[in-house]
Amino acid sequence: MAWQQAEKENWYKQQDIKRSYQDEVVRKIQDLKSDFEVIQYGALSLNPERYPLFLVRSKNFDSSKKTVVITGGVHGYETSGVHGALDFLKTAAKSYENIFNFVCAPCISPWAYETINRWNPKAVDPNRSFRENSPAEECELFLKATAGLNPLVHIDLHETTDTDNSIFRPALEQRDGITIPFSPIPDGFYLVGDADNPQPEFQKAMIDAVRKVTHIALPDERGLLLGDKVEQEGVINYPVKKLFLCAGAFNPQYCTTTEVYPDSPKANDQICIEAQIAAIKAGLDFVHNKN
Repeated sequence: MAWQQAEKENWYKQQDIKRSYQDEVVRKIQDLKSDFEVIQYGALSLNPERYPLFLVRSKNFDSSKKTVVITGGVHGYETSGVHGALDFLKTAAKSYENIFNFVCAPCISPWAYETINRWNPKAVDPNRSFRENSPAEECELFLKATAGLNPLVHIDLHETTDTDNSIFRPALEQRDGITIPFSPIPDGFYLVGDADNPQPEFQKAMIDAVRKVTHIALPDERGLLLGDKVEQEGVINYPVKKLFLCAGAFNPQYCTTTEVYPDSPKANDQICIEAQIAAIKAGLDFVHNKN
């Protein structure tokens, strides 16, 4: 039987704080103020002082340039998405600012970051909630803050972890009263493109760059990644708008969702961050050369 409100509240009470959003994320965002415009676009109603929400934008936003949106921390437990976005801004974004405007939301789900969760406090998955009248406050606030943006590129930074199968898939089955077919966690980096606008050359450029940093996920014995058809090495496609994924929040010419595997014995936290940065840079290089 699917959860009712009482079960969702009980789940929330079982969550505890495991790390600090203020110390690990907000401090790094504030350190970017000398080079970027930092805008607070809201705060989580759960605890507004603890969970402010930020966009980091190019200081000299130029309407004649194309805009790039980078998002991280849609799922708060996917750590390298948050720190990959922040480290890209710190170490690499300046070299592209003569070409692109940047708008970055490094951590869309700060409560989930602190509790190392996929869901928000109401047991809602933000990455199925980027739509009008969203059930997720995190998505609603982000969409309002970025209304009117027309980016050329949107790169959404994620991870696929072992806990997807050990914790989050079983919780989803319990919450919704359903059974989800088992799929092994891909060992390595892969991308999720837009099934309605796949841009395979764009995706390939990122895979080729990330290959120099970490290994690319291979299909399982059925030839699938997470139960889906492999379109090319390390790439599957989802209907991102129909699923209300973050990657479907805009109408860019180029979009992708990165997926890093932090639990691999061949990877570590720094490799995962570097893989995220390599993917962003390769995507931007490809787009610049094409336009």
